[in-house]
Amino acid sequence: MAQSRRRLLGGVKLLRPAGSNNLPGPGGSFPPGEGMESRNKGKCFKLFTFSGLSQFLLFSVLLYSPDNVAGADGDIDPTEITFPGCSCVTSSCVVHVCSCLSRGENYNGLHLRAPDEEEEYARPVFECNAMCQCGDSCGNRLVQRGLQFRLEVFKTEKKGWGLRALDFIAKGRFVCEYAGEVLGFNEARRRIQAQTSEDSNYIIAVREHLHNGQVMETFVDPTYIGNVGRFLNHSCEPNLFMVPVRVDSMVPKLALFAATDISAGEELSYDYSGRFRNLPRTIREQKSLGEDNRLRKPCYCGSRACASFLPWDSSLFSTADTCSGSSL
Repeated sequence: MAQSRRRLLGGVKLLRPAGSNNLPGPGGSFPPGEGMESRNKGKCFKLFTFSGLSQFLLFSVLLYSPDNVAGADGDIDPTEITFPGCSCVTSSCVVHVCSCLSRGENYNGLHLRAPDEEEEYARPVFECNAMCQCGDSCGNRLVQRGLQFRLEVFKTEKKGWGLRALDFIAKGRFVCEYAGEVLGFNEARRRIQAQTSEDSNYIIAVREHLHNGQVMETFVDPTYIGNVGRFLNHSCEPNLFMVPVRVDSMVPKLALFAATDISAGEELSYDYSGRFRNLPRTIREQKSLGEDNRLRKPCYCGSRACASFLPWDSSLFSTADTCSGSSL
């Protein structure tokens, strides 16, 4: 598996295929430390919540899990440990010594390392894992620690439920993970095609482009089993961006980091199309956004750069004859 680490290069494309803004789900706040994400680490439970703000009983039931779980198809087990650990005996690993940091530092303190100006794609991030000899205080263990800020699910005016920060969050800080059932391509496509126009879609397709031209795909569905990340809405000018972070295996954690300083009370959002570090869209991306508008859902982000429609990925709606698991 050490070779797998060295082979992962290139870009990342993140898509919520028929993306829709969140419909009603559990309400409430998610504090760090003694909040339910950390106190119930590794456990799943049903969450029934009454939202005093919305003045009606929330009928949706979510099996809450702070981490990814295996999907119903059983094709992928995100809890399996397949990576070897580093042999560092210090409390915190250092570059050029730790095997997990063979491509350089991932973090500057508690902040994601800023990319070099010449970098056009997301550099792969590998954190120290369960097999590593370093301690829990290692600086290369960040996303695996879970929530560090207080977050709150709240009712928006047009977008159903949303997620906002209750604390100031500095640019580059880890905010939350987008966790749920990890599915194989066939199961993800089956679920997408079973949806009606009234259903809210939570399935995200992550495509990572390797240096040899291959594409690695990850499908995560937090519709019924998931964490607080499922309540994040799309924005054409988001304050978060997503980075696949690997800890124990090649199945990534879909980590969301602050793209800018975020004020307390500000709604959290990311671009469902997964633009690298929220950089301006390419001409090819702009052209694809103009296609299939009849099938796309309206965007209510309200930003000055709003594209009017939510990002669209038609691959999971295609038939088996016209679509493969590695196509874009």
